[in-house]
Parts: sequence; structure tokens; C-alpha cells
Amino acid sequence: MGTATAKMPTAIKVPTTNAALHQWVQECAALCQPEAILWCNGSEAERAALMKEACARGVFIELNQTVLPGGYLHRSHPNDTARTEHCTFICTPAKNEAGPTNNWMAPEEAYRTLRQCFEGCMKGRAMYVVPFLMGHPGSSLAKVGVQLTDSIYVALSMRIMTRMGEVALRELGNRPTFTQCLHSVGALDPNRRYICHFPQDNTIWSYGSGYGGNALLGKKCLALRIGSALAQREGWMAEHMLIAGLQAPDGQITYFTGAFPSACGKTNLAMLRPPRRFAEAGWRVTTVGDDIAWMRADAQGRLRAVNPEFGYFGVIPGTSTKTNPSAVEILSHDALFTNAALLPDGTPWWEGKDGPVPPQCIDWMGKPWTPSSGTKAAHPNSRFTAPQAHNPQLDPRWNDPQGVPISAIIFGGRRSTTVPLITEAFNWTHGVYLAATLGSETTAAATGAVGVVRRDPMAMLPFCGYHMGRYFTHWLSMERRLSAAPRIFFVNWFRTDNTGKFLWPGFGENIRLLQWIAARCQGRAGAIETPLGLMPKPEEIDLDGSGVTRAQFEQAQAIDRDTWKTEIASQSEFFATLSTDVPSALLRERDALLRRL
Repeated sequence: MGTATAKMPTAIKVPTTNAALHQWVQECAALCQPEAILWCNGSEAERAALMKEACARGVFIELNQTVLPGGYLHRSHPNDTARTEHCTFICTPAKNEAGPTNNWMAPEEAYRTLRQCFEGCMKGRAMYVVPFLMGHPGSSLAKVGVQLTDSIYVALSMRIMTRMGEVALRELGNRPTFTQCLHSVGALDPNRRYICHFPQDNTIWSYGSGYGGNALLGKKCLALRIGSALAQREGWMAEHMLIAGLQAPDGQITYFTGAFPSACGKTNLAMLRPPRRFAEAGWRVTTVGDDIAWMRADAQGRLRAVNPEFGYFGVIPGTSTKTNPSAVEILSHDALFTNAALLPDGTPWWEGKDGPVPPQCIDWMGKPWTPSSGTKAAHPNSRFTAPQAHNPQLDPRWNDPQGVPISAIIFGGRRSTTVPLITEAFNWTHGVYLAATLGSETTAAATGAVGVVRRDPMAMLPFCGYHMGRYFTHWLSMERRLSAAPRIFFVNWFRTDNTGKFLWPGFGENIRLLQWIAARCQGRAGAIETPLGLMPKPEEIDLDGSGVTRAQFEQAQAIDRDTWKTEIASQSEFFATLSTDVPSALLRERDALLRRL
């Protein structure tokens, strides 16, 4: 990020009369000692100036502008390529407020440790003041944050991921309350890396990383960790969920949210393209958001969801016209690529991209690469950052500050056995139990062992900003705010047969299950009661042209009672880690399931 002699970019200052903001900026500047303070306004002229400066410093590499207009490549430090959960802390006065699933640090200790890190850390660097808005202007759920950072990569990325600049300052006005976000890449020393959240202070301090999940503080840090704590206090929900709509041929849209752990097809579901027969008949999936949902009951008691983000920060490897054609279109212009490989023609490449493997390229670390190198050309966690507005499937109500009405909530994990393809919860409490016990199998690349079930309740384990047991209680309490709670469903696209072959094709074929979900929400489909929940009648899932036989579908839905007793024992072990904070209603659901089995 430059040196003491580096030429600093010219940015247009955005005046604000907010005394609290000015005072905080000056306090942080006195601590970090930047060479210059540059206020970001979010304009196109500012973006062009910052990008020119970033390319001159080597922070970005300009890609082939004929093929990818507005496209740029960024390479991060090899030790800074992913979220660092072990360096992420919830800083509350009492350890039990953070709970056993979070790393905890006392606020006084965290501030003391981080002040030592931040002291003088921006000498010779610019401090970018990045006002940003999570949510929509005028929305009751909108939250204003201001991030101070010495990373030009962060400043440019926040412009894509949030409503940044003047729009945020207008929303803030002269109010003294906003989320205070202080960030520095520091020396990129993994032994001095901290991502600290202070829920009581509405504050986030991040030091020693430039990676998106650690450095773009509006995303996981504010939208989920701080957001979930705010949501508990204020009576709403901040969730790690996609928001999408299933549009029927008659134009009716059934909106749903979905929570899936990593590598379970979350983004692909948010941007699902139906097979030709369904598309020609008029079925369509529209995207409101691919990662985060903020939800609140409206005056009529209907749960409504907004996507607080303004862009996408997605994993690139495996992205192709087969897996996610909309993502491919999104990446065709104005996209930032992080840790992808670089082809001789000035375009990015990654494993799983359309077309043949290139005979040669420059890998994500800037080194020559060939297929015989024995390494990945693109980092397995390489990313893209792109504007949400470029999505060809964008829902017409994506920018509605009131949000969209949610009829269904879908949870899913990666399980090769045990969990059926699709199940509906009996009721809201049963659905919360299913979500609280959500698990997904690990891979050898991640853990060194295949098939180990990792519990990830509501896909929120790394992102809940307070005690997970109390988070379950908050979920249960939301039913009282709703006149008609959304139906809750559980899916598993990854069940296999005895040979290891997937029983369900997934991707666009998932439209067949979404149809049943929508029909259930509209009272147009029946169900069969099983020990695990409600399942579709076989004739109500359209298998024509799917390549799935009726016998295979029934195998994907099969319940092995002995296996489920083992599963419940594993769930009980997880509940035990939360001590007495697991709601008794969930323990009753577990016992009822045992009796049904």
C-alpha cells in the first residue's frame, strides 16, 4: 500500500457537519498518523482516479478492456487469502455474552492491544474515509457505517459492495450514532491479525489483513456479527441467507430465503436458471440477494427481507455457464478479480471456467504456471467483486426499502447420507430445531478427513455476534411477531447412492423442488407425514426429463431410523457445548423426534 514517497490519489472531499463523525476521524488520525485524509464520495470520477492510482502502485492490474471493460485483477499476500476465524473476536464485557462458539476478548484488553497495533500504522499512507450504508435509503433497517482504511483496494471494493459516499452521509445527517469501523492492513503479519467486534459500542476494529471478509467491514462484520446483536436487541433478524423469488408462468412470485454452509450451492440457488422446458413455460428465479438477509415483521405481521448489500463478493473457482450463467454475465464488465490466474490475452482464468485448461498462464501469486505445475493456477478461495445491478436475474423489487414478503425459509447442507432430499418442518419451532442442528460434511482439502459432520446452525456459526443458544431463543421469539410465519424447509442436494453417485442432479433441476415449496406456501400441494417432517407426495415432483427415476427419488427421500438415532446423538453433543442456554423447546423437539423414530 505505497510508501512515504508514493503519490497519493486526488479525491473529492465530501463536507459534512456531523460533529461526532469529524471528532472520531480526527481521533483515529491522531492514533494512526496518516499522511493524508481523503473523504470518499462514491462518484464515478473518484472511482476512475482511485483506480488509476491503484494500477500505478501495482495494487490492481488492468485486464483486457476490450474483453472485460472495467475489469481489474488484484493479488493479495499469500498469507492473507481467506477469513481468519481464529483471529476474529467478539468483545463483550462478560465472556458468556459471546458464548462458547465465538472467540472472546475483554473490550479493555482488545482496545489496548489494537491501539498498540494502530499507533502510527498509517505513516506514509492515506487514510480513506469511507461512509457507507447497509440497506436502502429511508428503510427502517438501514444502518450507516464509516470505515477508515489505508487500503485503496478496500475503498474501491466498498464502493461496489455498499451504497457508499454521499448517500450514506445524507442518511446519517447530524445523528451521532453510526458503526465506527477502523481498518489497517498493517504489515500483514498473521501473528498480529485481529478482527474485533464491540457490540456494546457499535464498533469494529480490524488490523493486519486486506482480505475481503476481514477488511470489507460492512459485510460479515457489520451485516452479521454486529447486525445479529443489534437485531436481537431491536427485534429483527440478521441472517446469512440468500433472498430470491420463484416466478410462475402467471407472473406470481413466491419469495424465499435460504441458508447454506460453504460449498453447498447457495449462490447457484440464488441465481438458478431453470432447464429449457421450464424456462419456455415461463418459470423464472429472480435474485434479491445472494448472501445476507435482514428481516423484520411489517405492520401486518408479514416477514419482509431486504438485502443490505449493493454488490456480490463471490468465489470464482467452479463458476461457469453450466453452474451459474448469471454470474458469468455479471463478471463480463466492471468486476474486480482477486487471486485469479492471468492469461496471456489479459483475461482472468480459474479452475472450472468454461473452455479448455490453458497451456500456460500467470498464477495467482504472479508466477508462470502450466498444467504440469502441480498447483492450482487460481487460489481455491479466489474471489470476484461486482455490482449487483449487473445481474440479469435481478428481481424488480431488489431496491425496495420495504423488502419482499417471505413465504419460505430453506436450509441445506452437504450430506452424502442420512438427510433426505427435501423435508418441510411441521411448524416454526420444529423448523428452528432443524436449522439449529444443520450440519455439513467436511472435505479432505479443508480438514484432512472426509465426511466429518460440522454443525453450522442456520449457517451462522462463524457470524453470530453473541451466544448461539440465545440466538436460538431469538429465532423462537420471532414467531410471536408474525401473523403467518413462513414455512421452513430442509434440502440436501448431495445425497449419494452406494457407489457414491449423486441421486439428484442439482443446479437448474432444483426448480422442481422449488415448485413444490411454492405450491405448499400457496396451499396447492399436499404432503406425507414422516418422522422427520412433511415430504412431497411422489407424484407432486415433476421428474420428467430430469434423469432421475422414481426409485432414485424415493432413495433420496429414504429415512434410515438407526442412522437417525446416531444423528440425534451427534446433535445432542453439539447442544451440550452450549450448556444450559439451549432453549427447552428445542430439546423437546429432539425428544419428540426420537419418539417418532
